[in-house]
Amino acid sequence: MEDEPIGPHKRRVRYKGTHPRSFSEKYKELDSERYPGEIEKVKARGATPAGDHLSICVGEVLEILDPRPGESVVDATLGHGGHSAELLKAISPGGRLYGLDRDPVEIAKTEARLRAAGYGPESFVAVRMNFSELGSLFPIGGIDGVDMLLADLGVSSMQIDDPERGFTFKHDGPLDMRMDPDGGRSAAELLLDIPEAALRELIDEYSDEPEARVIARVLTQRRGTIDTTAALRNAVRYAVEDRVGSEDLTRKAIRRTFQALRIAVNGELDALDSLLAALPRCLNPGGRAAILCFHSGEESRVERSFREGVASGAYGSMSSEAVRASPGERRDNPRSSSARLLWARKSLGDR
Repeated sequence: MEDEPIGPHKRRVRYKGTHPRSFSEKYKELDSERYPGEIEKVKARGATPAGDHLSICVGEVLEILDPRPGESVVDATLGHGGHSAELLKAISPGGRLYGLDRDPVEIAKTEARLRAAGYGPESFVAVRMNFSELGSLFPIGGIDGVDMLLADLGVSSMQIDDPERGFTFKHDGPLDMRMDPDGGRSAAELLLDIPEAALRELIDEYSDEPEARVIARVLTQRRGTIDTTAALRNAVRYAVEDRVGSEDLTRKAIRRTFQALRIAVNGELDALDSLLAALPRCLNPGGRAAILCFHSGEESRVERSFREGVASGAYGSMSSEAVRASPGERRDNPRSSSARLLWARKSLGDR
């Protein structure tokens, strides 16, 4: 799960005409029955198949969590289920994985895939919930905690790639950005009434964008007209392109603004704070936690929480520095480039 990278656009082979009407008609890999092998072809080019997600740092996550048969684990960000599939293999037989996700569309698809792979309710439990509610998950099934927790923060490739969800600036679509489309306010609704000063602070805090002041002013001036991703992209471009002096910096400002609004719409940092507060008491003695971060706001919160936990005795040890995806993974999957993996472990005697 992460923000979309800045880089040269790689055009995919389209079908059903030169201008397909919807995301589901756009890329061959979305129709694997009609176009067998297309997903493998896309991956071989070093690109992420549309509607797919390449799980990041899988080997590093497994090494850190050290899953064993019979153990229990929470995947707090189930997504496409790539990490969960590997964890389920490692904890079988006898283990159980709880997969959390707030997105009703993706959790249903992933549950169906894992059920088809042979994981019944005794080994895999899908839970539609925000990971901020982790503290209310236990006791469940007669247990008080789990041996491992993984959280892959940010936004998934499936959400980024679908213009109807409003996360991407690369294609036009409704300016939504909600990970749970059944609740809360969309990004378009947020922009309707947020004061300029609050918007400037939001963009600055959640994305470290140097041009936050002028972007907030332009978005406020255009209030009521920004209800699509194209409208937001064009407004940010108008605000910064003459000031920053390059297309690369303009695109970075656009990406950062989208990121900041997405974080605000979904309350991502508040949810992370709640997860981190509940985490120690949800881990069994010797329990391990691994968290993949994708920007400085996430990483600083996780590192601070783990450090305070070690000082208080809530954790016995933690990562001395963030683990990055390997050079090969960063080459093959550009969306892994910003990933930072942090971990903490409880002492065997801690409850």
